[in-house]
Amino acid sequence: MNLERLRTLAAVARHGSVSAAAEGLHVTTSAVSQQLAKLEREAGQQLLAKHGRGIRLTDAGKLLSEHAVRILSQVEVAQADLEAHRGQAVGELTIAAFPTAARGLGPAALAQLRAQHPGLRTRLHEMEPDGALPGVVRGDFDVAVVLDWYNKRMPLPPGLSRAALLDDVADVALPAGHPLAARAEIDLEDLAEADWIAWPEGEFCREWLTFTMRGKGVEPRVAHIAEEHHTQLALVAAGLGVAVAPRLGRGPLPEGVRAVPVRSTVRRHLYAVWRADADRRPSIRAAVEALRVAGGQAG
Repeated sequence: MNLERLRTLAAVARHGSVSAAAEGLHVTTSAVSQQLAKLEREAGQQLLAKHGRGIRLTDAGKLLSEHAVRILSQVEVAQADLEAHRGQAVGELTIAAFPTAARGLGPAALAQLRAQHPGLRTRLHEMEPDGALPGVVRGDFDVAVVLDWYNKRMPLPPGLSRAALLDDVADVALPAGHPLAARAEIDLEDLAEADWIAWPEGEFCREWLTFTMRGKGVEPRVAHIAEEHHTQLALVAAGLGVAVAPRLGRGPLPEGVRAVPVRSTVRRHLYAVWRADADRRPSIRAAVEALRVAGGQAG
């Protein structure tokens, strides 16, 4: 049976619907339906049945999806064993990292991997953790750089290993003319009346900001939404609000912006994750080490 079709069936079983599986696999619902139809023909049995407005796995579908998970895991183990047997970091490796990590860690880590492991072809994808983690689970990415905030953990799917990379301090970016811009440090509650420039609704960092401010008795007033930190800082420079400004990958601040430390230091914990089945792959170990070295240089 085709491995990609088995991966699609496993995604439907994991996510509970064709549309959710399509979103998790970054393909269209039509593509998922076509893969499943072909798999049903290969299996010679009905794997899906209508259930209300959605679908459910038949008994045969559940049975095959359980086998699919084991088969895909065994393929990963086989690849890891072959690479470990060779004892060299070779082949292809894909790393996903959110924007500030891609900018702050990616260049140094990729340069080290190219210099030390010429047989390894590494590709970097800039992607937020909400998309990178499912990508690692389903095999789209080999390694992802993700984060926790000091007071809010990001839940990890089962079957992943992790390694700490660095702690990144975050300041608050204020317009130079803001009444608090000249302070040596501030408390987040000092910004109770501020307009915030923040990440889109539903993103982990936006959830962290809301969670943290509400914990201080403040409902943050989000005036503008921007996913990328450089866009956020440009809006701050225009005097349109304040923003959280992590130091990793930040670079020089735009003219008219002041970064003020928070009295109770705000930190992000960055770490690398990969599938536990791939633990023995020299390329995984090499990538994690290169990211760790880059993190030490950035810190």
